[in-house]
Amino acid sequence: MRAYASSAVALLLGAPSISAFAPSSHLAGPSGRNAIVQRPSDGSSALSMADDVKIFDQEAYISESREMRLKHLEEQAMFALKIAAENYGNAVFPNALIAGDVVITHLLDRMGYLKDGKVKIMVVDTFHLFPETMEFLREIEDHYGFKAEVFCAEGVPVGDKAAYDKKYGADLWREDIEQYDKVCKVEPFQRGLKTLKTDCMINGRTRWQGFERAWIDQFENAPIGGGLAKCNPIAYWTLEDTFDYIAKYKVPHHPLHAKGYPSIGDAKDTIPIPEDGSTRFVDYKFEGDKTPWLDYASERKGRFVGLANKDGSTKTECGIHVAGAEQTFDRDLWVDGKVRNIASNEEALEIIKGGKEAVIAVYAPWCQFCQGMEDEFAKYAETAGVPVYKFRGDEEREFVMEHLNTKSFPTVNFIKSDGSVVKYDSEARSVEDFLKFQKSFEKSTA
Repeated sequence: MRAYASSAVALLLGAPSISAFAPSSHLAGPSGRNAIVQRPSDGSSALSMADDVKIFDQEAYISESREMRLKHLEEQAMFALKIAAENYGNAVFPNALIAGDVVITHLLDRMGYLKDGKVKIMVVDTFHLFPETMEFLREIEDHYGFKAEVFCAEGVPVGDKAAYDKKYGADLWREDIEQYDKVCKVEPFQRGLKTLKTDCMINGRTRWQGFERAWIDQFENAPIGGGLAKCNPIAYWTLEDTFDYIAKYKVPHHPLHAKGYPSIGDAKDTIPIPEDGSTRFVDYKFEGDKTPWLDYASERKGRFVGLANKDGSTKTECGIHVAGAEQTFDRDLWVDGKVRNIASNEEALEIIKGGKEAVIAVYAPWCQFCQGMEDEFAKYAETAGVPVYKFRGDEEREFVMEHLNTKSFPTVNFIKSDGSVVKYDSEARSVEDFLKFQKSFEKSTA
């Protein structure tokens, strides 16, 4: 760092490599007196001596200074990515395909981490993205030669919007935006990190994006997963730096930048800035006034439009990166009452093989269907006549799939005395429905 600073100072003091400056011998006038500096009459940005010898070209200086800055930012970002890839076993980059993320993708490719698999790419499909977004993902997969891991709402096949609508409702985001964020963004995001055994999460957040992110550093502990490292390689970049990099290296970028979108999220709440689409990034250069995009905290002005949090405040985050994001529901289900908690896989197996009848509900506290049956299942436990248990399945997915018939939440199982597990295969979840099935279950064991 000292060497870099020293060379930068040397350059600024007039080293020959900076073409914006004339040789130092031109800085003194006749007889060693200070020369009078005047601006030329032709309107150019160059300053000149009294004898019209140009000594300083402002535009050239600005251009070269920006190039120096970008070079430093690139090296700094690659150093952070090297630490993430080389010092952690499973670095994962959740890629939203926005401007900063395509820069990181390009940097990872330059470093060889996409082809050698040292860094995995993960994408969350909310089923509400612009059609261009998933098409662009396929383009960059082909361009760079990697395959992204795509995650979506639990219990829904990747890419199956009809299945999502049937399970969660096409208007979930209108009815409960926080629940939508949990189901479509936060839970798939966390599941992806866990599935890929992530120990370092790479992401494209920057200080320039707004006050919520103004103090982030290149490395920090993520709020997800308890001690998971988070690498922010472009933390100190402005959005102008990002587009300068895209232009410099002709980086593939989201096609909606050419239609006026500085940042791209869900189609339902993302708009161009300005709304008339007069600012665009086309053929690696800006058209129109670029300041609405490049001003501080302006990159995401077109995101979350018309959305508000439950407390009435303007929505600025989807919940993935905020503190406490690992708590996708702010309380557990069935904390009090007759529903007993199963604390471990071993305890669950003991109950299954214990020779006694029981009921086990496999659940996730963020799941709206689990929340919806909470009261009825609690009442059922009061009258069931057999022990009734809950087991949090989103944290032990492989186990509950193998031992408790679970592909989605909630899944209610009746345990026979012979150790067999019978799934309650119905969407009807009233006290009466549970009791009716229990009676048929009891007859089958008589």
